[in-house]
Amino acid sequence: MLRVEHVHVSLDGFALHDISFTVPQDSYFVLLGASGVGKTVLLEALSGLAPITHGAVYLDNEDITHARIQHRKMGLVYQDQALFPHLTVRKNIAYGAVGSRSTREQTTIDLAATVGVAHLLDRRPATLSGGEAQRVALARALAPQPRCLLLDEPLSALDIKARSAMRALLRTLHRNGQMVVHVTHDYEEALSLATHVAIMENGAIAQIGTPMDVFQHPTSEFVARFIGIRNVFAGTLAEESGNNMDIATFTSAGITFHIMTNAPPGPGMMLVRSEDVTLSSSCPESSARNCFSGQVTDVARTPLGTEVVVDIGVEFVALVSNASVQQLTLKPGRDIWLSFKASAARFLEE
Repeated sequence: MLRVEHVHVSLDGFALHDISFTVPQDSYFVLLGASGVGKTVLLEALSGLAPITHGAVYLDNEDITHARIQHRKMGLVYQDQALFPHLTVRKNIAYGAVGSRSTREQTTIDLAATVGVAHLLDRRPATLSGGEAQRVALARALAPQPRCLLLDEPLSALDIKARSAMRALLRTLHRNGQMVVHVTHDYEEALSLATHVAIMENGAIAQIGTPMDVFQHPTSEFVARFIGIRNVFAGTLAEESGNNMDIATFTSAGITFHIMTNAPPGPGMMLVRSEDVTLSSSCPESSARNCFSGQVTDVARTPLGTEVVVDIGVEFVALVSNASVQQLTLKPGRDIWLSFKASAARFLEE
C-alpha cells in the first residue's frame, strides 16, 4: 500500500499543496488533471526526483519520504520513454534487473514476452515504433520488481491502435497484482483503467474517489467542467411549493428549472450531463419536468455520438445518437424541444 500524507513540494515558480491519498495494493490509481497542475511533479516527488519539503510518503508502512531513489521500490515510466539509444532492447530491459547474470537474462526474456517485445530484443530504440518503445520502457521499469509502478502520460504519444493495446497490457499487469499510479489529462483513459481517481487543480487535489463517484457526482464546477460536463449554470435555488419536498426550482439567466435536491435554498451551480438531455420534435409526454423549446445552433460529431447545442435562452448541449440527428433533421436553425428529468440535474452549493 502507498500512503501519501500532507505532502508539500516547492520548486521555482510552482508548488504542490497538502497532497494526501492512499493507494491500496490492488488499486490502479489515476491522477487526472490539465497540463501544468503538478501531476508530473507529484510523480517525481514519489520517486525521489523532487524533494518533499513537508509531509510523508509510506510504502508498505515504510517511510520512504527521503529514501534514495534506488531504495524506494518505485518504477517510473515517462511519456517520452527515455530509453538508452545506444543499447539494444535486451540491454535496456536488463539494465534494472537484479540477481545473478542468468537471473537477469531470464527476467529480461520473461518481461519482453509479458509486454510483447520478445521479437525485438536485438533492435535499438531508434528502429522502434512509439508503441514498441513504450512497451520496452515499461519492461525496463518492471525489471527491478517495483512495488509501485509510476506512469507519466504513457499513452498520450501513441496512435489509437497502440493506445488500445497498451491499455489492455496495463489492465493485465494490474490484474496480476501490480500497484499502479498513472498520470493523465484524459478522463476517458482514466475511466478505462482506474479503480480510484484523484482530480488535481493548481497543485492540489480537488476531488478523490472511484471513477463513478467522481464522474457522476463532481463536487465543484472545476471538476464538472474538467470531466466533460458541458451544461453548467450559475444561479439560485429556491424551494418548490407543493407536496414534493425533494423538488426545488433553480433559476439561471431568467429561466426556471426543476431540480431534485435536498440542498438548502441559495446560490450555486446546476449540472446536467449531455447524455441525460433528450431532444424531440414536440414536448414529450413523459416524467421529465423540464421541457423547453429552442433552436439548434451547432451540431458536432464525437466518438460517443453527436453533440447538439440548443439555445433555450441559455445554450444547452445534448448528446444524441447519429440516427437521431437524421430522424430529427438536426442542423443549425432547426426549432427543437429539449427536456430532462429533475433527477438528472445536480445542484452544487456555492
